[in-house]
Amino acid sequence: MNADRLPGTAVGGVPSPPPGLVVVGHFDQCPGYRVERPRGSDSWLFTWTTGGQGALRQGRAETRADPGQLVALAPGVRQSYGVAPGARNWRFWWAHCRARPGWSSWLRTYGAGDGVYVVGPVPAGLHGRVESAYRRMLADARWTGAEAPPVSIPADDRVAVAHGTAARELALCALEEVVLLSAAAARTPAPPPGVDARVRRAQELIAADPGAPHTVRSLAAAVALSPSRFAHLFTEQAGRSPMRELREARLLHAARLLESTDLSVERVAAASGFASPFHFNRVFHERHGTPPGAFRARHR
Repeated sequence: MNADRLPGTAVGGVPSPPPGLVVVGHFDQCPGYRVERPRGSDSWLFTWTTGGQGALRQGRAETRADPGQLVALAPGVRQSYGVAPGARNWRFWWAHCRARPGWSSWLRTYGAGDGVYVVGPVPAGLHGRVESAYRRMLADARWTGAEAPPVSIPADDRVAVAHGTAARELALCALEEVVLLSAAAARTPAPPPGVDARVRRAQELIAADPGAPHTVRSLAAAVALSPSRFAHLFTEQAGRSPMRELREARLLHAARLLESTDLSVERVAAASGFASPFHFNRVFHERHGTPPGAFRARHR
C-alpha cells in the first residue's frame, strides 16, 4: 500500500482506521499532500518527523511538525494535516491506534489544546532509537505468530496493519517506547505565565508518586505554605483542588497497572493510594466508564 491509494479526505464511507486496529507507516510526501477529517479520527494518530516539515490542525489548535518532534492527535476532533506551506516535503513515521491509558500522564505536559500534544524537540541522540522503534513496529505488525518476528523490513514496505493479537501488542510496545522516550527526554514546555513555582512543585510530587499518602497538609509543608494558603493557591492556578489532582493521578496510575500487570484489583487499589477497594471501584467506574476488572479485560 502507498499514499497514492489513500484518501485525501476522510468522510462518510472513508473513515480513519478503526481504534481496534494498529496501523503504522512511513511516508515522504511532496507539497500538496493533505488529509482532511471533518469528523475527526476514530483512533489516535502519532507522527514522528524525520525530514521536511508538516502542518497539523485539530479543532482550534495548530502546530508545525519539525524533525525530532512527536505530535499526537487524540480522536474525535476535526483535524487536518499535510506538508507545511513552503516546505519541500514531509518525511514522517505515523501510527493509528487506541492509545494505552498510561500514556496520558506522559503526554499531558505537552498538551496544546483540543487533543493536540507536541512533544519535542527530542534530543538528537535519541532520534535513531525512536526511528528504530518505529521500524520495529512496522516489522512486528506483520508477525503472524508462526516463527520469529521479522528482524528487518523491505525498503519499499511503507504501511502495515497489525491484525493478530500478538502482533498488535508487540507493535503497541514499540510505540510505547516512542512515547516514553520522547516525553521523558523532550524539552519541557515553559509553564504558563503566572503559575507559581510552589504549585508546579506540588504537581511534580503528585505525578512522581501518586500512590504515596499525600495530604493537603503534607504537600503544603513540602512547598513551605500553610495548608489553607496552599489549597487556595493550588485550586486557583491548577483549576482543581490538590485532592482532585491527586485522585486523577491515582486513577491514571491504576489504569496503567491494570493494563500492564497481573496484580489483583485490590492490590492495584492499594498500590495507587486507595485505602478502600470499594471506593476505588466506584471512582474508577465513574472516571473510565467501566469497572477495573472489565477495563483490564478490554485493554488486554
